[in-house]
Amino acid sequence: MTHITSISRDGRLIGPLFMITAGALFAGANMAVQAAGMSYGVPSPTTAFWQYAIATVFAVPMLLRSSWRTDQLGWHLFRVLLAVIGVQAWVAGLAVVPIWQAIALLLLSPIFVSLGAKVFLGEHLGNGRLLAVCLGAVGGAVILKPWADGFSPHAFLPVAAAAFWAGSSLVTKRLTTTESTEVLTVYLLALLLPFNAFAALGSGFALGPDAIGIVGLAGLFTVAAQFCLAKAYSLSDAAYLQPFDHLKLPLNVGLGLLVFGFAPPGSMWIGAAIIVASSAWLVHTDKT
Repeated sequence: MTHITSISRDGRLIGPLFMITAGALFAGANMAVQAAGMSYGVPSPTTAFWQYAIATVFAVPMLLRSSWRTDQLGWHLFRVLLAVIGVQAWVAGLAVVPIWQAIALLLLSPIFVSLGAKVFLGEHLGNGRLLAVCLGAVGGAVILKPWADGFSPHAFLPVAAAAFWAGSSLVTKRLTTTESTEVLTVYLLALLLPFNAFAALGSGFALGPDAIGIVGLAGLFTVAAQFCLAKAYSLSDAAYLQPFDHLKLPLNVGLGLLVFGFAPPGSMWIGAAIIVASSAWLVHTDKT
């Protein structure tokens, strides 16, 4: 009885704590990536390669002891390809888009997941879910403000990242019917490196001595964040953790203001609130 109570307490308290810590670490990684592009002029494919190369190095022990048996290699490749395109779009966006805008637009990912599930998996998209998707699109438009004079098409890069990461999530969902979590993790980590290396061929792999530290910091933060994220999901249900995941927005906004002086306008909070509300509506609709 004591053991069961301890696990329950971990799920209620320690799981969210790991989730919040992961959000803070991801915010730190985002700041480092943005600094690499904006302050040190490192090309975004080069930053992405080294960020995830460092993360992969720390995962080598797991790669060596894990099973590689699979009959779905093609789907694994497709999944990682979508994830890499998302990574490249995200890092490129952080080089030119204020962090508050990038993170707020990343909240659109559940909207793209719902649309993709309808188009590619044939899942039912009822009136309630369709209305929630439209509401999320309105929230995205409020943040993007394409009608404003200062609008830049670069603002669509975080939207593209959200869309491609949503596609990768849908492929992951398909693979879970035949593949274990261990196999999914192994192939993701093992294939990210060569895909990112191919993307970096045009920009090269060289880092200036002043940029090595900041890119290395991005990699270390990414490793630590992934560990905390996995730990959180091992202790608590995804639905219970979702509200704590939304704390990544104020965490990134706070660091962006502190490091770069990026102060978001009021419209960002309005748009983000609309997107979060639409995502919550989608989750509720899926349960009913």
